[in-house]
Amino acid sequence: MVRATLVTGTSLVLTGAVVAHAYFLKHQFYPTVVYLTKSSPSMAVIYIQAFVLVFLLGKLMRKVFFGQLRAAEMEHLIERSWYAVTETCLAFTVFRDDFSPRFVALFTLLLFLKCFHWLAEDRVDFMERSPNISWVFHFRVLSLMVLLAVLDFLFVNHACHSIITRGASVQLVFGFEYAILMTVVLTTFIKYTLHTIDLQSENPWDNKAVYMLYTELFTGFIKVLLYMAFMTIMIKVHTFPLFAIRPMYLAMRQFKKAVTDAIMSRRAIRNMNTLYPDATPEDLQATDNVCIICREEMVTGAKKLPCNHIFHSSCLRSWFQRQQTCPTCRMDVLRASQPNQTPAPAPAQAPAAAANAPVPPPVNARIPMILIINFMLCRVESGASSSTHPNADSASAAPGAMPGFPFSMPPPFPSAPWLPMPPFCMLTFATKF
Repeated sequence: MVRATLVTGTSLVLTGAVVAHAYFLKHQFYPTVVYLTKSSPSMAVIYIQAFVLVFLLGKLMRKVFFGQLRAAEMEHLIERSWYAVTETCLAFTVFRDDFSPRFVALFTLLLFLKCFHWLAEDRVDFMERSPNISWVFHFRVLSLMVLLAVLDFLFVNHACHSIITRGASVQLVFGFEYAILMTVVLTTFIKYTLHTIDLQSENPWDNKAVYMLYTELFTGFIKVLLYMAFMTIMIKVHTFPLFAIRPMYLAMRQFKKAVTDAIMSRRAIRNMNTLYPDATPEDLQATDNVCIICREEMVTGAKKLPCNHIFHSSCLRSWFQRQQTCPTCRMDVLRASQPNQTPAPAPAQAPAAAANAPVPPPVNARIPMILIINFMLCRVESGASSSTHPNADSASAAPGAMPGFPFSMPPPFPSAPWLPMPPFCMLTFATKF
């Protein structure tokens, strides 16, 4: 608090000194303004004063809409703000031709509104863990969401109008960013409605987790479509947007997780209804008889998991919508629910005569390359020797001859009885074997 007060007082003193010095030199309003805009040191002091005013406005709006921030909310805000500033610096490199004080002011306003979107999202998520919600909380959240939705719509409309009239420019980025923020407001509003209905009901709402899951699935799909459209347009119009890689990856990963959770949760609930047995009174007496999910005593309607832990059926259904593990031992219930594969029966033993029979040589046994080369040489030599005896009778065909063919089929090895073996081949075979 003391540091913020010191920074604010110093910036006010510097801004007053710069403006007084300019007015002392020019003695008129318009020349004073021109002098301030042309002087770089004066503009630097004015920029610092503008950031201090934005900071003070943010603290005022935080007091009005949130009150005191929790430690987790402040931690998330600082972490996301650093990533947003980094992405903004990368966007400056893409649109360096459009860099101007107006450009910096628009990005500062975008970051300012992003912070309140993140805080509203965290505050609505806190409703599920908060036992008491006052009417002031509802008024603050509703008024903030209405204000953010109106501002997002106005900025998207302004960006679309600017792109239509002036062509593609940096307004393309602002329009896309505010469209993403509109999906954040939509998601926050749906979650707020679901939490409010759950708080108003006397008994726990079993289907709340289902609606929450499909809400994230729907809004995640919209975000993925917006990022894909933005990347396509930016590549065609400007260049590859490096600043959009990380948020696009996070949106696609979140959508993939929502799809996986939807599939796995349905499978886990189906297994719970069909495979898991109901807990008997003896099972309940053997345990502490308290469901660790809702911290209430179990009398009826309890299910027994494969790891022998017992919970309420309604509590398990809500738990399986988020994760498919045992709440106590973290065992994967889907993997444990798979039936064990029975080993294949052993084949019947062959008769003793068949077992003692000699094993035939493999059909696809390889013939050494040296035998193939020798066989080709032997065929050439035998062809040359047979050409000197033209009176050979074609009717007396060799044992390997086939009917209907004017020639004999060669045997598998050159040692067949019908083929004369030249001395060279015999020497080679003797050496080989």
